[in-house]
Amino acid sequence: MKSKDFDEKFDKNKVDIIENLDLSTLRRPNQQQKRVNVDFPVWVIDSLDKEANRVGVTRQSIIKLWLVERLEKLALTRRPT
Repeated sequence: MKSKDFDEKFDKNKVDIIENLDLSTLRRPNQQQKRVNVDFPVWVIDSLDKEANRVGVTRQSIIKLWLVERLEKLALTRRPT
């Protein structure tokens, strides 16, 4: 399908355009996964597990969430004015 035809379908909203996309090649920039191993003291693991259970997520999820929050906060404070 030519891009002009695709754009027309999208603009007219007559047809569901998702069927015209190849989602198998979809990539999210900077979102590739890479496994890392981190050793924590037992008390840290216990605390992480308690907080993860309280929130209703896994230990891995709470670690990811907190790391991302911290990195985003650092990025905001280091932004040039």
